[in-house]
Parts: sequence; structure tokens; C-alpha cells
Amino acid sequence: MRAALMLAVMAFATLSCGRSSPPPQQVEAKAFLDTTSPSVIFPAFGDADPHDWEGRHPGHYPVHGLDVSRWQGPIDWHRAKTSGVSFVFIKATEGGDVADPLFDDHRRGAQAAGVPWGAYHYYYFCRPAHEQARWFIENVPKGGDLPHVLDMEWTPHSKTCTLRPDGATVRAEAQRFLDILERHYGRRPIVYTTVDFYGDTDIARLPKTEFWLRSVAGHPRNVYPKAAWRFWQYTGTGLVPGVQGKVDINTFNGPPEIWARWKAGGY
Repeated sequence: MRAALMLAVMAFATLSCGRSSPPPQQVEAKAFLDTTSPSVIFPAFGDADPHDWEGRHPGHYPVHGLDVSRWQGPIDWHRAKTSGVSFVFIKATEGGDVADPLFDDHRRGAQAAGVPWGAYHYYYFCRPAHEQARWFIENVPKGGDLPHVLDMEWTPHSKTCTLRPDGATVRAEAQRFLDILERHYGRRPIVYTTVDFYGDTDIARLPKTEFWLRSVAGHPRNVYPKAAWRFWQYTGTGLVPGVQGKVDINTFNGPPEIWARWKAGGY
């Protein structure tokens, strides 16, 4: 009896250690629902200003990707993918008349390297939602691998628009933008937002909406209590092979098989 008890204790200890820090591993293509080539999961990217995480570390999530704009300059997408980049959201537009000059280069480079991509729009409250949606559609072709993104956050440093509408107005504008893009592209965009904007506007009340949350100093479960999230932007100072300088890094909330299903349009 004593020997059996000791064996049970040792087995439990072994399992507990195994859950604490999943090791990097290779995932074969058959683990995905499409023909994506093998990807490194649990990638260990660098960070110019690393955070001392408490609780669940971003590295415990297997699927990581970037969001980029003109400020990253040219990117070696093949090298980025080899390092563990599994997706990218690329800035396309902002407001109703600004387009990112490197959007097409980033999009074509990601496509050529086999990195799934989506585009994002930076919203300004000085233009109506339908104008901004039309501007995005004018600049972003169909054929993205991922849902596109509505980036909503306060713009206190803008030289042209610092309006801060009430929550009801914000949600109504977001709803119009999301509806227009969903009709055009066939898939509802997700919403990226920040801690203060999320709290000020109650944007979580948007129906049928998935969220991408910025939280660079704490896990979303602590920073956004009770929030459901699909993506987590956990650093703005990441260092990734193939990218010049610092870059935002994000993780998908789920294992590779859920990622493959979600990417393909399932949930």
C-alpha cells in the first residue's frame, strides 16, 4: 500500500512539472486543417524592454504573430516565418484619406512567404464610419487569410483629431464600420483596443465581435477582467528575426488545431 501511494505521488509530481512550461516543439503540417508548412510553436522572440510576467507567460501560448506598418520598413518574411511568426496584421489605412505606403509590399511579402495576413484600419472619430469603411475597401483587396481589424483607441496626440465621443456613439460607429466590411469581405472584422478605451467606452458590448487586446504589463485576465479575447498584444518592443528594430508581437488564444479552424473561418 505504501509503495503504491509513493508511485502515485511521483506520477502526479511528474505531470505537474510537465504542465508548468511546455517546451518548444515542431508541429507537422498534418496538425493543421490546411497545407500550412510546419511551424515552430512557443517561439522565443527577443524584447528590447522585457516584462517580468506573473502568472501565465505569453510564451506559454503556441501561436504568435506580428502587427506591422511603414515604421518597420522592409521585412524579410521568409526569415520571420522561420523564426516562428504564424500570422501578421498589416496597417492599411487610417481615417478617411491616409494609406500606409508599405501596405502592398508587406502584404505581397507575407503572401509569398506563406504568412497568413489580415489588414487593419486605424479609426478617427472626425470622419463618419461609412467614409472610413469605403476608404479601407478601396485600399485592401479581397483574399486576406484572416479577418480584417478595426483599431479603436483614443488619439490624444493627433494633430487633426482628438475627439472622444461617449460610449454609445463609439459603439454605434464601430457597428457601422464592422457591418460594411463584413458585407464586403464575407467575414466580420475583429476589434483591436487598449485598456483605457475598453474601459471608457464599454466596447465589449458590441454583438458578434471578437477582440484583440493590448496588455503589455499583465495578462488580459487581470487587465481586462472577464473579457473574452482572441488575440493578445503582449509587447510593443519585440525583436524578431527578419524585422528591423522593434515590433509588436501578439499571441492567439488557443492551440494550433483551434488556430487552424479559426483561420479557416470556423470557431
